[in-house]
Amino acid sequence: MDSRITRHLGWNLPPEDLIYVPEHWLAYPEPEYSLHLLLGMVYMLFFIASIVGNGLVLWIFSTAKSLRTASNMFVVNLAFCDFVMMLKAPIFIYNSFYQGFAASILGCRIFGTMGALSGIGASMTNACIAYDRYTTITRPLDGKLTKTKALILIAFVWIYAIPWAVLPVTEIWGRFVPEGFLTTCTFDYLTKTFDIRLFIGSIFTFSYVIPMCLIIYFYSQIVSKVFSHEKALREQAKKMNVESLRANQSQQNESAELRIAKAAITVCFLFVASWTPYAVLALIGGFGDQSLLTPGVSMIPALNCKLVACIDPYVYAISHPKYRIELQKRLPWLAIRETASDVPSTTTETTNAPPAATT
Repeated sequence: MDSRITRHLGWNLPPEDLIYVPEHWLAYPEPEYSLHLLLGMVYMLFFIASIVGNGLVLWIFSTAKSLRTASNMFVVNLAFCDFVMMLKAPIFIYNSFYQGFAASILGCRIFGTMGALSGIGASMTNACIAYDRYTTITRPLDGKLTKTKALILIAFVWIYAIPWAVLPVTEIWGRFVPEGFLTTCTFDYLTKTFDIRLFIGSIFTFSYVIPMCLIIYFYSQIVSKVFSHEKALREQAKKMNVESLRANQSQQNESAELRIAKAAITVCFLFVASWTPYAVLALIGGFGDQSLLTPGVSMIPALNCKLVACIDPYVYAISHPKYRIELQKRLPWLAIRETASDVPSTTTETTNAPPAATT
């Protein structure tokens, strides 16, 4: 038996599952056990942070009456996607301690399916959040989504995501294979066949390019609307010889245009940071120089996605005043300082002068 195969059998990868491992990874020396342990511990931290953060969002946004709005339905769906994303972490941790895909090809398929559903679901949910804010700002009187419309959009998100998980797991088109340290699983982007390359090109377009274009378009329109609105207010105030037309605006508060710009940049950055590395990795594997893809390089996109799944609940929810108030009521030991009097002014401001980061 080839020495490479013998070595990789030592990673607790069952011999019958070797046919699922791309030969590209078998050409590299086995990573040190300390690297497996380090990644396993990092994933433990990510798992705890994401489960706690997204779990709190799901719990409070689903049970608090004041938070049961159409816009917040997207926040709940995003938190659910991130929650599912990290539910597969125990498989990775188990594999890391056993130095290979000890969970077998079945575990690989479960890992890949959960990642595809949660990842594509999160990207399209981000696009829905951007659309919701865009319609609210551009059509303040009739643009606000109803709960029914929000539910339809969420159903569309899952209908959109499911085929990209079902097709490779059933190997109708594409397949899930171990990658990198052979402790994670993702789409096969290394096999140089027409079918695999077509699959990579298609999933790159539908799971990355389309939601990216939607997010950038909607948020760019939001920023443009805010700047034009603020400019009109300043010009009118100048004509009336007053400092500002905002009655409740304090000198310490940031201008609305700066808040919206920061929110838009943050949302876009999170999406780019989460999925661009995977998109680049897949394109290089399918159409570029595969020698650039070492096992260590392939682990970077996986870490990025998990890190974003930990950050999302804080970006989309913890900055929400009503959410902080609910946290304060239910978990007083967190020592959150939020007064109910701050909520009306925030709500009014986000209605009259396009909303900030949260819904």
